[in-house]
Amino acid sequence: MISIMRQSKYKYLIGLSVLLFWLAIWAAAALKVNQELLIPSPWVVARHLYNIVRGPEFFKVIATSLLRVLGGFVSGCLTGVLLAVLCSLSGALNALIYPAVRIISSIPVTSFIILIMLWIPYTYVPVFIAALLVTPIVFGNVSTGIKETDQSLLEVAKMYRFTRGKTLKYVYIPSVLPYFFSSALTALGLAWKAGIAAEVLALPKKAIGANMYYSKLYLETADLFAWTVIVILFSFMFEKLMQHFMKKQKKPEAAS
Repeated sequence: MISIMRQSKYKYLIGLSVLLFWLAIWAAAALKVNQELLIPSPWVVARHLYNIVRGPEFFKVIATSLLRVLGGFVSGCLTGVLLAVLCSLSGALNALIYPAVRIISSIPVTSFIILIMLWIPYTYVPVFIAALLVTPIVFGNVSTGIKETDQSLLEVAKMYRFTRGKTLKYVYIPSVLPYFFSSALTALGLAWKAGIAAEVLALPKKAIGANMYYSKLYLETADLFAWTVIVILFSFMFEKLMQHFMKKQKKPEAAS
């Protein structure tokens, strides 16, 4: 127990030291340039960040952007799982869908954002872009999980005449879940970044990306830095929450 506490304290000190190091680099660069328009100092950005958080619209902006990104993330996960299952059941569908998924994953996100802005209302562009980015990642990992399912377990299920529901519950789902969680961990961070990028271009109301764009437009560099810090903090928070969720899912398996 003491050893674990020492290790966690050691990791905390290392993380704090790394953070202070990069803050010092940032502060030195700001002092060297000496132009707040180009590189505002960390303390100036901290003051602007405080003012943004205290603003009357802050939590509405955060909540709206979060809902857009999470809506796209969930939609992308469901679509990716559904396509992976369908492709595993039909070779013809796999031949039809797989190339389209590969093309989607290889086209730059900016190109998709500009195209989607021609077809749907700007408010829904971040949702669609987040879903579009998540789908290929989940599709690829879940497809691999289905293919890597232990054939001996499938034979046992067949020998004991498991129904399709039982085979799905006791064989396929335990095999696929680690692949799905791994893809979800990667996809959530990418969905957040892509959703914010879509907001920067589409400029929907009450959006983090729109505030970043207007900060750049009006040369409010400190505000732009502050909103960027907010994006980074939420990206870090998403990663930690997903990792915590994955650990909780693994504990029952280890206990059993």
